[in-house]
Amino acid sequence: MGIESRVTLLNGVKMPKVCFGVFKLQGDEAVQSVNDAFQCGYRGIDTASYYGNEEAVGRAIKASNLSREDLFITSKVWNDEQGYHATLQAFERSLERLGTDYLDLYLIHWPVPELYQETWQALEKLYHEGKVCAIGVSNFERHHLETIAKTSSVTPVINQIEFHPELIQEELRAYCRVKNIQVAAWSPLKRGKVLSNPTIKAISERVGKSPAQVVLRWCLQHDVILNVKSSNLERIKENADVFDFELTREQMAEIDACNQDSRLAHHPDHKPFYDKTVPGRKG
Repeated sequence: MGIESRVTLLNGVKMPKVCFGVFKLQGDEAVQSVNDAFQCGYRGIDTASYYGNEEAVGRAIKASNLSREDLFITSKVWNDEQGYHATLQAFERSLERLGTDYLDLYLIHWPVPELYQETWQALEKLYHEGKVCAIGVSNFERHHLETIAKTSSVTPVINQIEFHPELIQEELRAYCRVKNIQVAAWSPLKRGKVLSNPTIKAISERVGKSPAQVVLRWCLQHDVILNVKSSNLERIKENADVFDFELTREQMAEIDACNQDSRLAHHPDHKPFYDKTVPGRKG
């Protein structure tokens, strides 16, 4: 078992447990980083319309000569693209930029008030038409998931949320587990902020792995899918090398106790939904 490991989602689709994230990677750096990830064995790529790099990811995929069937490509519809018809159009733009005729997973990036329900209806249409293998959400709270459930015919297979040792979101994860919604983590290292945590550093020394590897292993043992990003080849390799050790129950509890409910991003119920602050984002 290693970087090729996959988890079976609610609808039977098999998704890599560790995916390569590309947030803020642009142009040639994005192409090089994705190809480095492919060389290290990653097969899942997590991008988004908002990231402004779908075209670069598409170039990397084309240059890799890997079979499309071996890859797992995720993208997301951004806040200013939501609504039923707008989402369908946004999806087609993502396909064109990525140079593929289908996605493995398509997510609603954030639950935009007044729009996320009809956006979900658009995702259901894409799913039923076979244009996407699985559909899910990102940054959804329990009440958003319950609202969708009232009118939908398809349960989200994924809820991609901010998850790291300082934000463990135990109640939300428990709800998702009951509903068979797989949790995925964005920024599991809190953009490096948790790597200097004394508890994590101490465990790192005891198990002979880097602090990053300890945190990523902790995520996996919580049955959380990883999205990890780096433009550094050695770190890309390091982040993939988390399958040859296991944390004890006591070590897991020690890391759980680092929780501070501390977020990088806004709480989903209090987010300004139409900011455009990421370099490379277009329209």
